[in-house]
Amino acid sequence: MPELNELPPRVFLVDDQPQVLKALARLLDADGFDAVTFDSAAAFLASTCPEAPGCLVLDLAMPGMDGMALQEALSARHCVLPLIFLTGHGDMASGVAAMKHGAFDFLSKPVDVQRLIAAVNAAFAHNAGARRRAGQRRHAAAKIAGLTPREREVMALIVEGQLNKQAAAVLGMSEKTVKVHRAHIMQKTGADSFAALVRLWDAAGAQVASGPTD
Repeated sequence: MPELNELPPRVFLVDDQPQVLKALARLLDADGFDAVTFDSAAAFLASTCPEAPGCLVLDLAMPGMDGMALQEALSARHCVLPLIFLTGHGDMASGVAAMKHGAFDFLSKPVDVQRLIAAVNAAFAHNAGARRRAGQRRHAAAKIAGLTPREREVMALIVEGQLNKQAAAVLGMSEKTVKVHRAHIMQKTGADSFAALVRLWDAAGAQVASGPTD
């Protein structure tokens, strides 16, 4: 069975109206997209699809968990799946609110086919970039996680532009010890230059956790 990252992108459709789901799926399938349907937000959330590549097209107003609630739940999971909301003509304010909370796009019902296709294509491109960046963050975080707590402290000072002697003064160690730690850092992370080390640290971002010194 292929990994989620290896799956082709899909359009996940969520709407409580069976006829709407069927019509949207037919339109997307006719244009070469792989559409998967769900009759409720809860059903989609319970699937593995939130972690799959593609985009989500969903109705804003649904019984039970509505579109906004699903958006909040996916955000809590750090899901990078772009959301395209479908709204009624009288629900423009809710669509704008969804955009402010990170939705990729919102379209009014009845949906214009060409606008929907364009939005899905744009969402696919956005999702591919987001998944690539997420993969880079995980890779960088794993590299840095392999360092000892003291090495992470040294690295944090190095990437800030501190000289070895400055880092030594901050950490209460000799400059020679800082140089040893620095060499270990370069070896363990595979960074071949200061610039590469900075890029690795920046790529890891908030996923880099500090711990007690050894």
